[in-house]
Amino acid sequence: MEETMRLEFESGAFLHSLMGGDVKELRYLEQKLGVRAVSRDGWIQLQGAGEPLEKARRAFADLEEARRNGAELSAADFRMGVDLVAREDEQSVTSMTGMRLLGDRGQKTVVPKTPGQAAYVEAMGRHDVTFGLGPAGTGKTYLAMAMALAHLKAREVNRVVLTRPAVEAGEALGFLPGDFKEKVAPYLRPLYDAMHDMLGPVEAGRYLEDGTIEIAPLAYMRGRTLARSFVILDEAQNTTPEQMFMFLTRLGEGSRCVVTGDASQVDLKDGLESGLNEAVRALREVEGIAQVKLTPMDVVRHPVVARIIEAYDQERKGGE
Repeated sequence: MEETMRLEFESGAFLHSLMGGDVKELRYLEQKLGVRAVSRDGWIQLQGAGEPLEKARRAFADLEEARRNGAELSAADFRMGVDLVAREDEQSVTSMTGMRLLGDRGQKTVVPKTPGQAAYVEAMGRHDVTFGLGPAGTGKTYLAMAMALAHLKAREVNRVVLTRPAVEAGEALGFLPGDFKEKVAPYLRPLYDAMHDMLGPVEAGRYLEDGTIEIAPLAYMRGRTLARSFVILDEAQNTTPEQMFMFLTRLGEGSRCVVTGDASQVDLKDGLESGLNEAVRALREVEGIAQVKLTPMDVVRHPVVARIIEAYDQERKGGE
């Protein structure tokens, strides 16, 4: 039996802000929850069966709370709110938007956009070593960078160290043209891009200049001890077992570490085992270490990227 529910808000502008400013997003709610929706000014009328109506009400209540707590909601946030109630997830838009890693004094606000990303952020906050595993576009590196900068701003660490294996050059950087920065720039560009996006070029440049943030290839970590540092190893699937062991044993007192990687994108020569795969197996039950697996559902790039990843996964599984 169909029922009708009317939700009222203070203004049409506020109601539209819950949908990222686009009332057309109501079509997504209709398709996902199986209700009909009509919006006028500051109210929305919903028609449907009892349970779908209750889910729609919970979605709007969650979005309203997030908005009143200061979150700027996008259309993607609205869809996430609908998805969460549709699958009866324990996570909420309010809790995710409350995990602000940056955003003070004009800085870009960084928050998790999916339940998987929220679990990743929570793990980084609670553990000394966190492995962020999953496909491209899931925010592994970006959120790790945001967490590192948040720790730096809070003076919980003295510096941030960002590294990745320059596997495309076989780590033979001495044979590349240019000075040190020119040699490594192509391999570390994603880390530079994320840092500049969050801090801006002026502050990022200052941190790089005085050594507060250090970006270097993995080969330059050997023999060092990194104390009171937040260390990020990116593209870890391209480490050898020896490199991974070397890296993990560099951590000193007061340090935290995040290792990111995608086991489906190993660029090592045939026959070489990925150091990431060995570490995941060996460290699965070690206290103080978390492993978070992100999925295509956590992709926050263009929506078609998630569909591309899923299609490739199906193709590869079918060929096994």
